[in-house]
Amino acid sequence: MAKSNSFSCNACGASFNKWSGRCDACGAWNTIVEEAPLSAGPASKSLGARRGAPIRLTDLATEEAPPPRTNSGISELDRVLGGGLVPSSAILVGGDPGIGKSTLLLQAAARFAQAGLKTIYVSGEEASAQVRMRAQRLGLADAPVQLAAATNLRDILTTLEAEKPQLAVIDSIQTMWADNVESAPGSVSQVRAAAHELTTFAKTRNMSVILVGHVTKDGQIAGPRVVEHMVDTVLYFEGERGHQFRILRAVKNRFGPADEIGVFEMTGGGLAEVMNPSALFLSERGQPSPGSVVFAGVEGTRPLLVEFQALVAPSPHSQPRRSVVGWDGGRLAMILAVLEARCGIPFTGLDVYLNVAGGMKVTEPAADLAVAAALLSAREDAALPAETVIFGEISLSGALRPVSQTENRLKEAQKLGFTAAIAPAGGKPGADSGLTLTRMGDLTAFVGEVFGAG
Repeated sequence: MAKSNSFSCNACGASFNKWSGRCDACGAWNTIVEEAPLSAGPASKSLGARRGAPIRLTDLATEEAPPPRTNSGISELDRVLGGGLVPSSAILVGGDPGIGKSTLLLQAAARFAQAGLKTIYVSGEEASAQVRMRAQRLGLADAPVQLAAATNLRDILTTLEAEKPQLAVIDSIQTMWADNVESAPGSVSQVRAAAHELTTFAKTRNMSVILVGHVTKDGQIAGPRVVEHMVDTVLYFEGERGHQFRILRAVKNRFGPADEIGVFEMTGGGLAEVMNPSALFLSERGQPSPGSVVFAGVEGTRPLLVEFQALVAPSPHSQPRRSVVGWDGGRLAMILAVLEARCGIPFTGLDVYLNVAGGMKVTEPAADLAVAAALLSAREDAALPAETVIFGEISLSGALRPVSQTENRLKEAQKLGFTAAIAPAGGKPGADSGLTLTRMGDLTAFVGEVFGAG
């Protein structure tokens, strides 16, 4: 039987049966390479001829002690990890270039080492002297962290087996090179092989490993998507270079809640954790102005208040612009369509700009009503009361759908000095938070009540 070759794209990870100059999945040129097939050794040929060892089975009622955790002392990082670092866990951290991934992980490695974990930091992108310079700048020169600058995966695994650390940081997985894989470092085959070897080593040696991953221009971690399935936790480090805020977001966590966030502030001495992110995101908010609305959101288990800013202006072009920063552009188009179809408020011939202040990215549908309020406020040039927060999901029929954790949203708003809130009708009533709560059944009633139009 003829040997079947497989080809994959280094940019997006798509697989093909034959080589071509252009990837049909992502459109990139000269990124398709041949993958070496897995050889079928003697063990695999005789797998069905010999019996394996029986596997111990348990039932769902079996009680096991929760895994022990080690706190780093960085409360925002411990929150995102689900309460601390779990032994034998594999963590993948991705983020844009220059966002601060290496700075965060060097600080985390130093704090874990000071907490008693034997820690090794392996850099495939910088020399050991460069890492030491960063540590001195961050005031971490005395931390008991062992450094190495290497990219050969075999040498790294041999060193880890000899040193027996409790935590290893690999910066980054795209620079690792496995000599048994015939492709260049950073290719799909190399990234998959390196991630598999490091994750398996961590599980069998009772060692935690943190892998740094580069991201593509679309914001996804470069390499095959299977890497995210291999690890226990996937974290994204987000933020705008023009803002000092950084968001560490858990998109997958086998040992804690997903969608949990930790907020940091980039300073001259490294990343400083932000204990009250709502107050920080609203710190530069001045007097009430048209297009400014405060949204009471929830990220993971944490209530978070952010400001939506909208600008609506006549368009000099035949095709009006729709520009969005920090929110989903497709959802903005839906809100504009619902406002026109259900409320009779057109945005034809108007440029629409929407921004989430502070560099925050909001993904939950509960922000629909706040976005609609910001758009209407900007269009009518009418400022909403400064002490009011708004949240709620809008359906295509124009109805307002209730959202979860209403009580936590209201308590966070009341803690920051807000006195009124607008929310959808229905859902759980929530406890008395001290705010004047106005509930709306549909978008038409909201427009008529707040802006005096129906």
